[in-house]
Order: sequence, then C-alpha cells, then structure tokens
Amino acid sequence: MTEQPAAPLDPLEPLDETWATALCVVAHPDDLEFGAAAAVARWTGQGKRVAYCMVTSGEAGIDGLHPDECRRVREGEQVASARLVGVDDVEFLGLPDGVLEYGVPLRRAIAHAVRSHRPDVVLTNNPRDTWGGRNLNQADHIAVGRATLDAVRDAGNRWVFPEQLVDGLEPWGGVRAVWAHGSPLAEHGVDVTATFDAGVASLDAHRAYIDGLGWEHFDPREFLEGIARPTGQRMGVAMATAFEEFPMGWGG
Repeated sequence: MTEQPAAPLDPLEPLDETWATALCVVAHPDDLEFGAAAAVARWTGQGKRVAYCMVTSGEAGIDGLHPDECRRVREGEQVASARLVGVDDVEFLGLPDGVLEYGVPLRRAIAHAVRSHRPDVVLTNNPRDTWGGRNLNQADHIAVGRATLDAVRDAGNRWVFPEQLVDGLEPWGGVRAVWAHGSPLAEHGVDVTATFDAGVASLDAHRAYIDGLGWEHFDPREFLEGIARPTGQRMGVAMATAFEEFPMGWGG
C-alpha cells in the first residue's frame, strides 16, 4: 500500500465514541502501548468493554532470550499492561513472530477472533508502508493491519471460513469501523489528556522488552509525550492519539 502522509498540522476529527465493545487486533505485545493504550484507558473508564487479541506473542523480540522463554515473559507483561488500562480479556493467537504474511491463514485466524468477540469497532496496526515520510513500518504490522481489514468483512460472511461456525459460533457483521493506530493518513483523534498517565504505565510494564532492546535511556513518558503533544495540538487539547478510520459495511 502506497500513500502520501497527511500534512502534520491538519486538524483531527474526534472519533465516534457511541459504541459499547471494541476488539484490538495487533501483531505483538507492546504494539498498543506505543500510543494507543491511553485511548483504551479512556474508553474502559467510560464503561466500554475492550478486549485484546495478540496475533503473536512477540517471542522473537528479545535477542538475549530464547523464544520459548521470551514468549512467557512477553505474554505476562502484556496481561499486566492491559490491566493497567482496564482490560482483562487478552488473547494470544500464537502465530509466529517476525514472519507473518498477509493471506488467507492470517485472515482466518483474525476472523475467528472477530466472530468470537462480536465487537462494535476494531483497532489494529497501521497497514501502511511507513509511519510517515521515510520511517518504514514493520512487516508484521502491515500484514496484520491489512488482514484485519479483510477479516472483519470475512467474519460477517457465513460462506467464508464456514468451518468455524460450530458450537454456537455465528457470523458477525456488526463491526462499524476499523481504526488503525499510527497511520500517516490519520484523520481522527482521541483526547487522552486525562488518561495519559495510564498509557505511560502500560508501556512501562513492558520493561523486559524495552531493556532487551538495549534502550538504556528510554523514557516511556518522554517518548509518548513526543507523539501525544503534537497530536493534541491538532485537536486543540493537551494530549491525543490519532487513528485512520476505515468504515465497514456496504460501500465501506
């Protein structure tokens, strides 16, 4: 997918928050914490139900840890991180970290999660090639973002992956929109001024991962402020996070 980044000072429209349930489908533990978790904290604070679905366990993410041990560590950090923003439902699909490919198997796995959780909205990774300019996106993020867009539509069609429709599982076509966090084409935003601290805490909960990357002087608050403050300026608030919206349904 090729794109031109949005002008950095373009205003952001507030996302529609007239929904009750959301499913966050991302490639790795920590993907949501690098900016979107504060929005999740806002929504759970409003009484909305939010569930997390990690396509991988991030087991290839720490060079000094064997994947079997890394999987255990990163799953534990993700569960603890999610609780800090009001999310108790965290699912790991167990697909291989670092080598995800867009295609039918990935769509199938995500469609099953959508059918199981039956959300009103879905959050996912940035499906674009970059974060804006020359900052290249990571392959797993692109694959999951693209596959989620298709899997949401797959989930509503009983003739796509019909083998899943057993033991009471039914098609689910009730997803109103998919929101991609971090997209350079974002036109919508969420005011996270009141929940920014929770977002910082949720990122800091991934301490083994951060330390494993060798980011000796990494400060979660400083990093997230560097994104949230300029994004907030685009909404006229102190802190915000941005999303590209993909409406679902006929013509979506």
